[in-house]
Order: sequence, then C-alpha cells, then structure tokens
Amino acid sequence: MDTAQAREVLGEQFDLAFEDADKLIRHLGLARDARILDVGTGKGYFAIMLALNGYSVLTGEPTTDDSVYARQDWLTSARAVGVDHLIEFKPFEAQEMPFDDASFDAVFFFGVLHHVDQGARTRVLQEAVRTARPGTPISFLEPNQEYMKLVLEHHPSHPDPADPSAYAHGLGLSQETVNGRFFDCTIFRREAD
Repeated sequence: MDTAQAREVLGEQFDLAFEDADKLIRHLGLARDARILDVGTGKGYFAIMLALNGYSVLTGEPTTDDSVYARQDWLTSARAVGVDHLIEFKPFEAQEMPFDDASFDAVFFFGVLHHVDQGARTRVLQEAVRTARPGTPISFLEPNQEYMKLVLEHHPSHPDPADPSAYAHGLGLSQETVNGRFFDCTIFRREAD
C-alpha cells in the first residue's frame, strides 16, 4: 500500500503526524537494511511510517505503563495497511533497554520524551546513545506549539513538550534540528569511538 492510501485508511491523527515524520525519514536517508528501534510504540504511527518506507522496525514500551498513551492497538493499524510483518514488538523500559551496546543504526522517540518522568529523561537519552552505533541518528520528535493547540482542545492535561537538548549535556553528541509543521525533531549523533 502506498503512503497516500495508508493516510486515508488510518485517518486524521495519522495524517497529522505523517508529514513531519516522513520529512525526517527522508532527511536521514537510512540504508534499507538499517536496524531501527522505535521507543514508545503508542498507536504505532511512527513504526508504521518507517515500515511504509520499507524499513523493518523493532518497537516497544513498558508493560507497566498504564497511561492512555501506552498499550494502544498498533497491530490492527499495521495490519490495515499491510506492514505488520515489518514491525516487531518487544516490551522494555526506555531507561534500561535490554539491548547490546551499538545495536541500532537509528533510534527514534516519536512524541515520547514529554511522557517520560523528568527525572528519568537523562537516563533515557544515555540508553539511546548506548544502544545506537556511533554516528547514527538518535531522533526525538516532540510536538510543537501548533500541534499542542490541537491536543489541548481534547486533552487539557496533556504534558508540555520536552526539549531533548536539556538532557544531552556531557554526552559528547552533535545536534541537528529539523522543524516541522506539528513536530520538531532533535537529532543527536554520537561521535565514532
């Protein structure tokens, strides 16, 4: 299924996120065989976007997260657009990931960091750095003010967006920003060892 059809099938919420996520995926130009980690599955939108672009994705979130944002039915959406075979789900904690050092060619957090307890955010970024291969992107897409206007209409208690750079001090990372219509992305890269 092409992306235009997928956007129609998955509806308005997916469509709102699609443009900025697709822009980032194209900007990064990852190799087709890249090993990709999507932290914080939620509705599965980012994993689905990656899969629609031909990537295999490992995604997960904690089994202990009982918020309205976790444990969504991502699999039904992935099946509806024919990419479920490209997405593997594994439950895990972002601040203590069960993956070897330098396991992934890209690590993504789509609308996740602002849902992580502020005291755990530095540890989450450290884990992302540990699991990413040197020089590969660690990308945090956080909602911008335009998107927050839409969210707060329906979810007035939604947490404010987080600034990923506030948690990167002392980690020796390069940083790049890609601004979008609804989501802004901070891309970190660890220098080669």
